[in-house]
Amino acid sequence: MGTETVRALAGAGAQVVVATRNPAAAEPILRGFPTAEAAALDLADLRSVRAFCDGWSGPVAAVVANAGVMAPPERQVSAQGWEMQLAINYLGHFALVHGLHDALRAAEEPRVVVVSSGAQRLYGFDFDDPQFERRPYDPMAAYAQSKTADVLLAVGISRRWARDGIVANSFEPGWIHTNLTRHLSRATMQAVGAMDEEGNLLTPDYYKTPAQGAATSVLLAASPLVKGVTGRRFEDNRESEVMHGGAEFTMSGVARRSIDPVAADRLWDYAHGQFA
Repeated sequence: MGTETVRALAGAGAQVVVATRNPAAAEPILRGFPTAEAAALDLADLRSVRAFCDGWSGPVAAVVANAGVMAPPERQVSAQGWEMQLAINYLGHFALVHGLHDALRAAEEPRVVVVSSGAQRLYGFDFDDPQFERRPYDPMAAYAQSKTADVLLAVGISRRWARDGIVANSFEPGWIHTNLTRHLSRATMQAVGAMDEEGNLLTPDYYKTPAQGAATSVLLAASPLVKGVTGRRFEDNRESEVMHGGAEFTMSGVARRSIDPVAADRLWDYAHGQFA
């Protein structure tokens, strides 16, 4: 999906920097796009994030925070000792946008786009044990809370950086066959209708292509249709409907707790504490 976002933006003439752990692997994607380049960035390592931000020069019109890892079966930790899904999906992006704050502020109509997931409908953020240090590690619960945190990140930015002209929104790309699902078991893939009994991938009607999933990302990053819109959560190129109930499995909507400004403020403070 990130590839399609790059192609859409670079194809329209935008200067795009693909920040990735392996810049060489991104080079084939960038061929034919003279305004696109790759740079090294490992969101699981705060030292790498700092080096990337310190090496940046010039304004940043938009940050698309779309790196992610989903449901590794065993608890893993980052270079800073953070649970890996929280580290990559949320804390690394938190550090990145903070490191680029001045560059964003220097741009005209700067935007931050945060990729979330429908998993935010299932679990909120556990402030008592976000790193799974005391409770048993649950791969999907860890993934879901990191994606709830991503929605709250956009809300937090909208509350604190509006005076700098920076807007931020999150979105859900939907169900797509990508490498993100590589840790999911065959049973899980079969349960959602995305794999047959022989292990062959299936594409249910509700699945999207990577380009379709990237459409909302491009909308939020560049379209004049959402100029000035901030602190919202989108899906399918429109704002998500707010769910007023508890945790449940549905195909769309944003949980009220995921856009709660009190939770956003609390999470902002928690993240700052991790970097102290």
